[in-house]
Amino acid sequence: MPYRPSSPYAPRRRPRLTRRGRRAVLAGTLLALAAAIAVPLLLLLPRDRPATPPPTLLVPEGRRAAQVYEAVDRALALPDGAAREAAAAPAAALGLPAAAGGNPEGYLFPATYPLPEGTTAEGLLRYMVATAARHFGTPAIAEAARAQGLDPYQALIVASIAQAEADTPGDMARVARVVHNRLARDMPLQMDSTLNYALGRSTVDTTLDDTRIAGPYNTYARTGLPPTPIGNPGDQAMTAALHPPAGDWLYFVTVAPGDTRFTADYATHQANVAEFNERRRQERTR
Repeated sequence: MPYRPSSPYAPRRRPRLTRRGRRAVLAGTLLALAAAIAVPLLLLLPRDRPATPPPTLLVPEGRRAAQVYEAVDRALALPDGAAREAAAAPAAALGLPAAAGGNPEGYLFPATYPLPEGTTAEGLLRYMVATAARHFGTPAIAEAARAQGLDPYQALIVASIAQAEADTPGDMARVARVVHNRLARDMPLQMDSTLNYALGRSTVDTTLDDTRIAGPYNTYARTGLPPTPIGNPGDQAMTAALHPPAGDWLYFVTVAPGDTRFTADYATHQANVAEFNERRRQERTR
């Protein structure tokens, strides 16, 4: 059958382009390809580039208020002592509970805090206290404290001791049990951490002279809890203070990192202390 152009199934002849036509088609193709690439790229690019995130301040668990003040001064490029003065200023409105007596110790909650432009020392400390209130100022915390024979502020003190004395949540809980057991027996707590707080230091070596210092933080000489927290505990330490495991322990000593020994027997404790002292002697002579 002869070729019929009008047939719908017949192949169509391709038109022959001139040289100028070929150049025009090629140019159009390149422009279309460029547009196809550019449009997705434009869609991926933000219209307004996001602002650089503000710097932050990390407050680790267990830091004392004095350490937090120093960190705030550095983070905000303030003169030394500026944060402490802001916290102690009569007009400061940090939002502390009445039980704290104006002392932020224990309420400078450990967390990472953003430092947007214009952050002040008082504003940052107020934010830390508000964060602590969200964690520690709940009805559940108050109820759990009452179940342990404590008020929420006393529970915070126990949590701060557990935080300072132990490195793991399990050891924190056992330290808290020792505190509860000693309080129940009207025994001095005999915590090195409270002496360290009074002396403004951190050490595992406590001397006989240390145990004779005057003041309410000497829990070797005084019974009961110290008058304030001795640092700023986190949630795990508070959980330890409020929900310690059952146990009759009255003594503990960290003989080596990761090896804290708890006992109710004084002779066993004395043997553990002797092992600790021997390890310390060997470390000093190396």
